[in-house]
Amino acid sequence: MLSFDTRSLIPLETQGASIALGAFDGLHLGHVAVLRAAKEACPDSPLAVAAFEPPPKCFFAGPDTPSFRLNTPRLRAERAADVGAAFMFEIPFDATMASMAAEDFITDILVAKFKPRHVTVGHDFRFGCDRRGDGAMLQALGDKLGFGVSIVEPVLDHSGVRYSSTRVREALRAGHLAMVTALLGRPWRVEGIVQHGEKRGRAIGFPTANFHLEDQLAPRFGVYAVRVNRVGDEAWYSGVANFGRTPTTGLRQPLFEVNIFNFEGDLYGNRLEVGLHAFLRPEMKFSGLPELTAQIGRDAEEAAQILSVVA
Repeated sequence: MLSFDTRSLIPLETQGASIALGAFDGLHLGHVAVLRAAKEACPDSPLAVAAFEPPPKCFFAGPDTPSFRLNTPRLRAERAADVGAAFMFEIPFDATMASMAAEDFITDILVAKFKPRHVTVGHDFRFGCDRRGDGAMLQALGDKLGFGVSIVEPVLDHSGVRYSSTRVREALRAGHLAMVTALLGRPWRVEGIVQHGEKRGRAIGFPTANFHLEDQLAPRFGVYAVRVNRVGDEAWYSGVANFGRTPTTGLRQPLFEVNIFNFEGDLYGNRLEVGLHAFLRPEMKFSGLPELTAQIGRDAEEAAQILSVVA
């Protein structure tokens, strides 16, 4: 997967792609349907994803609003590559982009920079100042400017409810990991740089790799069965993680603390990617370290059992 920022020169090799265009926060199965439709529209053209960065809803929420992003840009690109995308175009979304006329976005960004063969969007895709652009406008100008356009109708789950990023966020905040995985088509993932902590986990026999969330939504505080990857490596490890403020040992900023099973090595300064497979229990306050240690042991056993039977 090759990623490009539209503020830079876009290589000639990317021209003529079939582009899936949108915000694609989370890249849930509704978004995946847009990517697959883009590929089916032009099977002999490379598939590219053009996504606003940050997603417009995040930009308009303002810098003081807690992050509700589902993916970092890297995780979004990784998921797009898994679906078959060859290129990722990041379109910076700022005040200038927010005020750009819809017609100008098509001519000055979509056509001038990407020169697409085909563009595919979801049924509710809007763009341009005051969200005046939509799929119908895109089709009309595509006919004039020489690219095809597909509009994907709403994609419904088995219960007849539309896939959406809002549903994913609500499920994460409630700790409904099975629902999250069903909506995304894979376990939700977070990432961060491992930092030095207080090393209390090592002292009680459960060493942890600790990191703060980057620009991602904070899930429900509690304990999770997880799979862990050191970004750049092929291996994934099973583990158990706590996300929260650790009320037993002293409140502090929310932190992921990941105990990786059967792993030896120094992870400080490494970027970890963590997939959340199951929510085990809410965060709790214990009477002291002995009670906490016993519960962590039970959590680890439960996580290992769950992860032994998942793909």
